[in-house]
Amino acid sequence: MKSVLSLALCFIGTVAVGQNDVERTVITNVHLFDGVSDERFEDVNVLIEDHLISMISADAISAEGATVIDGNGGTLMPGLVDNHVHLSMVTVTIPDLLFGEPTYPLVRAVRDAEEMLMRGVTTGRDMGGNIFGLKRAIDEGVVPGPRIYPSGRFLSQTSGHFDFRTKTETHRAFSGIEPTGDRLGWVFTVDGVPQVLAAARENLRLGASQIKIAAGGGYSSPTDPLLSTQFTFEEMKAAADAATDFGTYVTMHAYTPDAVNRAIDAGIKDVGHGQLLDRPTLERMAEEGVFLSTQPFTVCNEPQLDAFSNSKLNTVCQGTANMYQIVSELPELNVTWGTDLFNVPDASDQVQQLERLLPWFEPVEILKQATGNATALLAMSGDKNPYPDGPIGRVVEGGYADLLIVDGNPLEDLAAVTNADNIKLIMKNGEVFKDTLE
Repeated sequence: MKSVLSLALCFIGTVAVGQNDVERTVITNVHLFDGVSDERFEDVNVLIEDHLISMISADAISAEGATVIDGNGGTLMPGLVDNHVHLSMVTVTIPDLLFGEPTYPLVRAVRDAEEMLMRGVTTGRDMGGNIFGLKRAIDEGVVPGPRIYPSGRFLSQTSGHFDFRTKTETHRAFSGIEPTGDRLGWVFTVDGVPQVLAAARENLRLGASQIKIAAGGGYSSPTDPLLSTQFTFEEMKAAADAATDFGTYVTMHAYTPDAVNRAIDAGIKDVGHGQLLDRPTLERMAEEGVFLSTQPFTVCNEPQLDAFSNSKLNTVCQGTANMYQIVSELPELNVTWGTDLFNVPDASDQVQQLERLLPWFEPVEILKQATGNATALLAMSGDKNPYPDGPIGRVVEGGYADLLIVDGNPLEDLAAVTNADNIKLIMKNGEVFKDTLE
C-alpha cells in the first residue's frame, strides 16, 4: 500500500488483493488530482472497497471479483463540495416557499438534488432550510443527490435576514400567532439568549451537523439594512456555546467587519459570506483559523429580486472583487467555495461559477477551494458529523469514494470540470451515477 506522496517513486508491478465479502472496484489508467497537491500524479490505480478508497498505487492492482473501470487517461479527482447550498429551496420562489402548496418545494428539491449530483457536486453543506427529510431519503438511496451536511432551520432575529413575514404578520409576542416560516419549518425567529439556545438545541436534536445564524443583513431579505449587525454578542455566544457543547460549530451569514468580528469574539468559526470584509478582519481570520466559506457574487442584478434587494446585491457585488484580491494575498487563510443558490429560476450554472474565480486564482487553487479545503471544515462537525467513516473532499486512502473522472487536466483548464460533457464519471459512496467513459 502506497501513499499519494510516494506515487511518483513506485516501480510498476502488481498489487494483489484477496477475496472477501466486500464489493470492490478498481479504477485504472487515470491521473490523479487528490484535492490537496499542486500537481497531478500520473498513471495511478485506485482500489475502492464498498464505499471507501482502500488503496492508491502506481502499481497495477489485481482484486479478485472486482469491477474494473478504465479511466481512459482522464483525471481522477474528488467530487465537488459546494459549501453553501439551500437544497430545499434552490429553484423555489419565496411565495411558493411560504404561501404555496406546502409539499411543492420538496418535489422541486428532489429534482434539484439529483441535478446537483449530476453536475459533479457530491457533497453540499446545507446552510438553512427544511432539509432533514430530503437528506434522509438521499442517504437511504430513495432518491439520488449529494451528501448533505444539514444546518436545519435558519436562526434569525426579529427583522433579521431570515424574517420574511408579511406586513400583516404581527410578531408572535403580540399576536400569539407563529410566523409562517417558523410554522413550516424553514426558520426559527428568535430574540434573546433563552430563545437562541432553545432553537440551536432543537436543530441539534433533529440532526443538524452545524448551526447557522444570521449575524448581519442580507440582500434578499425584505426589511433589514445590508450593513446591519444582527444578534447581540450574548445571543451569538449562546449559539456557539450550544454547538460547542455538542461537539460542533456555528457558521454565519454576514458580510461586514462589524458583524463578523462580533461573531468571532463570540466563538463562531466560519464566515458564510464576507464579501465586504476588510484586510484586518481577513488577517484576523487567517491568524485564528476561522474559515471563509464565500461565493463569487460577481453578477450584480438578479431578475427575481425587487429593486430594494438588487440595490443591496449591487453593494455586495462591488465588494466581491476587493475581498477576493485580499484573500489571494493571504495563502494561510482557510477558503472554501460555495454558490448560495437560492430562489433562482435555473441552477445549471452552479459548477460554471468556479470560472468566476479566475481573475484572482489559478485553476488548481480554485479546485482546492471546491475539494480539499473543505475537508477540515466538514470535519469540524465532530460528534455531529453525519459521515464519520472517512474524510470528504480528498482522494486519500480511507476516504469516501466520492470521485469524478474528467476529460483533460482541470489544473490547467477548469473547463475539464465546468463543462458537464467533460465529466465522464460521477461516483458517490462507491456507487456510479454517471459513466460515459468509452
